[in-house]
Amino acid sequence: MSSKRFIAAAVAFAVAGSFAGNAAALDIMPADYTVLPKGTTLGLAYLQHASSDEFRLDGAGKVPRSSLDTNLGILRVLHYSQIGDMPVAYQAFLPFGSLDNFKVGGARPDYNDGVGDLTLGFTTFFAALADPAQGTTVGLTYYVVLPTGDYDLGKPGIGSGTYTFMPQLGVIHGFGNGWFFDGALDVSWQKDHKERGIEVSVDPSYQAQAYLRRQLSPATSVSFGYSGVYGGKAYSDDVYGMQKTRGDTVKIFASHMLAPTVQLSGMLGTEFNAQGGFKDDIVAQVRLMKIF
Repeated sequence: MSSKRFIAAAVAFAVAGSFAGNAAALDIMPADYTVLPKGTTLGLAYLQHASSDEFRLDGAGKVPRSSLDTNLGILRVLHYSQIGDMPVAYQAFLPFGSLDNFKVGGARPDYNDGVGDLTLGFTTFFAALADPAQGTTVGLTYYVVLPTGDYDLGKPGIGSGTYTFMPQLGVIHGFGNGWFFDGALDVSWQKDHKERGIEVSVDPSYQAQAYLRRQLSPATSVSFGYSGVYGGKAYSDDVYGMQKTRGDTVKIFASHMLAPTVQLSGMLGTEFNAQGGFKDDIVAQVRLMKIF
């Protein structure tokens, strides 16, 4: 592969990784693993903005005169049911968005906006308490990402161009007196694929999330904590593109029930460490949830 094509592929990997990560495909918000009654359906809409003025090549450091703003939306539906005595949930979500102020080394590469990959999920709850305020709730979600979004190896965007399988283990533990721990661990396996005759492969990536939540009232909560992503080295024709999904982010959250069936949630975060790709100086998200 020529050096020009290699650089284009490396940049594409970097931006796609940053963009897909911001889509919150596996990011949780505190209380997400709460078990709701059979027959309940949630409609959710997310809006997220992330801003970065730092781009890194793994092992080579910063690339000057680089920046990226991402603007994302996600539409999601989640339905709770039951199989035998086990609570389960079905879900689907679709991201869409755009790249702005996109520069790498002063150059402005071409890119794809629009709709991303459709994700389907199925959750089984192995431990679900009648009173979650004290005790532990455990759920395992099996996500499958379908390559429905626009993808081009030479054009960064939110489409992955391949299938991905992502199991996630989620936990809520209630300490009593309105205090909760929300945590999640997941792994992402991406299917190798060929684009323009180039073999594209990505090592498995892992994510760990841990948040401490305080329920101030039945309607209002605040939370803070950490999200870390590890692994995910990207290769083209077995050549490492100097990008991986290694990053550490701190986040704060607030949620409030505007009405008995309507919730508004917000999140602010900053990535304090990134070893490949764009480092997000600030991430802001708003989520509106309707209970049916």
